[in-house]
Amino acid sequence: MEKLRIIFMGTPEFAVGILDTIIKSNYEVVGVITAADKPAGRGQKLKYSAVKEYALENNLNLLQPTNLKDESFLEELKSLKANLQIVVAFRMLPKVVWEMPSLGTFNLHASLLPNYRGAAPINWAIINGESKTGVTTFFIDDKIDTGAMILSSETAIDDTENAGQLHDRLMHLGCDTVIETLKVIESGNAVTIIQNDSSDIKTAYKLNKENCKIDWSKSITEIYNLIRGLSPYPAAWCFFGDKDQEWNVKIYEAKTILEEHTHTIGSLICTKKEIKIAVDKGYIQIVSLQFPGKKKMTAAELLNGITFSEDAKAY
Repeated sequence: MEKLRIIFMGTPEFAVGILDTIIKSNYEVVGVITAADKPAGRGQKLKYSAVKEYALENNLNLLQPTNLKDESFLEELKSLKANLQIVVAFRMLPKVVWEMPSLGTFNLHASLLPNYRGAAPINWAIINGESKTGVTTFFIDDKIDTGAMILSSETAIDDTENAGQLHDRLMHLGCDTVIETLKVIESGNAVTIIQNDSSDIKTAYKLNKENCKIDWSKSITEIYNLIRGLSPYPAAWCFFGDKDQEWNVKIYEAKTILEEHTHTIGSLICTKKEIKIAVDKGYIQIVSLQFPGKKKMTAAELLNGITFSEDAKAY
């Protein structure tokens, strides 16, 4: 049994949970690689990644290369004498990096591969109304999320669950799956499965302003799934318009009301405490939202400070 010397690569909070589990399971992490600091916020102060903050708090050897092919970085990487690398929510690696350790480089991906390869697997599983998802470990190759699979773990998606809630559950599931993967690699018993490629594989496209915008002409279920699939980040959005005013609005939480009606699609129907938006075969009731320059608030809180006319619309 070969003792593992691990380099961990990751950036966001999702990766921190995995790294913490590896450390607490008494595996030797000889280096942590994360993204370079980036300016953020109005003051443009340099912001540390979640993984960097964890590495500093735990006195781990930290590297932040801007160029993964830089000779000085590659020499430093070699000097750590790692025999295994683990990647969780980092970036695409050049071949010279992922093929360096003798036992390979594996990635934890938050989907049941080969479905939902790409940048936003948790969001798209909910947006597309999936009833199940999971996590997969696989050895990295020269394409994105296509390598030979090692282990996978499955979980059901609740039909009211949002992306943030599923993210947290998959992080815990990922912790267990990574440790099981380490055990089979350490014992020399890793058996891999080649991913099948077919035309019906679903993709986890990168989220952008266009695919996060709500189309109120879609079905009530599709709209509801988009809202919860993008909550709490980056959040589904649309415009509210009333007479000569227009607001860019983020919607974080909603409910569905199945009910026949004669309202025009997109009409805002408001009481003193509720906002409903007319859609095909019912309404989307807004629970929480955010107006430009304001904090996230409930519909009732918003209606304390604004009154919509009967002509108000969402579009």
